[in-house]
Amino acid sequence: MRIDLTGRRFMVTGAAQGIGAEIAQQLTAAGASVAAVDIDGPGMDRLADLPGLTRHVCDLGDRAAVSDMIGAASADGPIHGFVGSAGGVRGQVGGAVEDVTPDAWHAIFQANVEGTLWCVQALAPAMRAAGWGRVVTISSGAGLRPSLTGIHAYCAAKHALVGLTKQLALELGPQGITVNSVAPGFVLSNPSTEKQWAAFGPERQAAVVGNIHMRRLGRPADIAPAVVFLASDQAGWISGQVLSVDGGHA
Repeated sequence: MRIDLTGRRFMVTGAAQGIGAEIAQQLTAAGASVAAVDIDGPGMDRLADLPGLTRHVCDLGDRAAVSDMIGAASADGPIHGFVGSAGGVRGQVGGAVEDVTPDAWHAIFQANVEGTLWCVQALAPAMRAAGWGRVVTISSGAGLRPSLTGIHAYCAAKHALVGLTKQLALELGPQGITVNSVAPGFVLSNPSTEKQWAAFGPERQAAVVGNIHMRRLGRPADIAPAVVFLASDQAGWISGQVLSVDGGHA
């Protein structure tokens, strides 16, 4: 199956590194143009040579800033689809429930849930008018089961993102817009995940790998093809689904 996204334009958040950067690259390889978004502007320099890619700096937790950014990005051409790859643990590590603070909790929800909501809210009217659209959220195995990170807010936020995905699929489906989620397993994709992995120590690292059928951690290149498929015409009757890309999980 050959996926051709020529003529389609996608917004990809969290594009400065890891999974988001790989998604941007694979979408352009399939012929799409991409509006890459991240709070880390210099981090997106690695994408500068991709054909048809524009870069936009934005704090996705700020609803007004998201609206302004999407207005500016849309001036370069209509946006047909959205991939929400921004998120992560915001430098946090696991701990006891008694130690969870309001600021730490809200920071993770802003990054993983609210940013996606504000983006889809701003992009949906144009997709509705076109009668075609694709939304792909990047959730996590932590959105389907307890999180290996031990971070309560991260686990709760990814579960919330799965719920948001399913609700959006119900609402937007009649207008020809599919909404799905890709749930990666443990992927060493950025400094935060590398920090988590190092904190596990050798014994727990071995246990994590031992519970993966493929006996290895994931790579950003393992995740992006699933997103490209869900963004394609071939996936036009798939919606409201969560696709686990985790190497098989015991």
